[in-house]
Amino acid sequence: MSPPHTSLPGTAPTGSQVTVISGGVGAARFLAGLIGAIDHGLIDGLDQAGNVTAVVNTGDDCVLHGLAISPDLDTVTYTLAGAIDPERGWGLVDETWRAMRSLERYVRVRPPESAAAPQWFNLGDQDLATHFYRTARLSEGATLTDVTDEIRRAWGVGIRILPMSDQRLSTIVTIADPDGGTMDVAFQDYFVRLRHAVPVHGVRFDGAAQLSAPAREALGSASTVVIAPSNPIVSIGPIRSLSGVDSLLAARRDSVVAISPIVGGAALKGPADRMMTELGQDASVVGVARLYAPIASVLVIDPIDEHLAADVEAAGMRCVVTPSVMSSPDVARELASVTLRSSG
Repeated sequence: MSPPHTSLPGTAPTGSQVTVISGGVGAARFLAGLIGAIDHGLIDGLDQAGNVTAVVNTGDDCVLHGLAISPDLDTVTYTLAGAIDPERGWGLVDETWRAMRSLERYVRVRPPESAAAPQWFNLGDQDLATHFYRTARLSEGATLTDVTDEIRRAWGVGIRILPMSDQRLSTIVTIADPDGGTMDVAFQDYFVRLRHAVPVHGVRFDGAAQLSAPAREALGSASTVVIAPSNPIVSIGPIRSLSGVDSLLAARRDSVVAISPIVGGAALKGPADRMMTELGQDASVVGVARLYAPIASVLVIDPIDEHLAADVEAAGMRCVVTPSVMSSPDVARELASVTLRSSG
């Protein structure tokens, strides 16, 4: 077994391609740091954003107001375009909400059985344009892969952004119901409507979706695959649930690097720590290592968890310690640089 602080190999190989398995906010910030590291010449052999591909979770996707909404794809796109609202971490900066407020006039006339005019999921006025475009293009027969690329180009984003699949896969969360039993809800109901404040009893992924051919090629051909610091269960989990993904990653495990989204026993954003505990996992970097050991050889952790490095190694992953709380662009760039150098 190698020591907890394994020295990093020299540099990324010339002409290397990087694929990042991505969820929402944490992945978007890591991707921004990776692009910054490339722009600052911090990663040898990787000299342009076009060498980076993000394969993004779509298990969170939903339809509201008749519109096709892809939260993680949009968070990645808006972040890399420099247009994300920095305080919320989602949606567009300088957003307005007149359309959502205007829905209030219809609530009093809505029949009790109708789901029209939901107000629990906020869509900003500028953000609506993206959903209008996506919905119209999908109705014309375009694939989600094609539409995502069109949206990426419209926002001037240099990396390649791929949805994990062109078919629907829905993340379903089993939660406690008021009568003492359990009930199934769609992920956005759990995350947004219920503010992820209810205990989780289970998570499953519904649908016959397949990993898209471009996503499969990106995961198979990249010199390095990075699992971004996203929720392992509901951001990375949907991607791993697609047929062949885990076997593909396991076959190239030595070149797959994961970044822990758990720091000091807590998630930096969202319910990952609580979900892990509620589902019987250890909400720590060791728990993350146990989840990822079959498909990744390295786990990047923050110095606050350095005392657990030997336990990460015992779980089957080489451990690299570096600041991973992306509190500034400099930290994000250095995290990306260290992560890429830890592969191989």
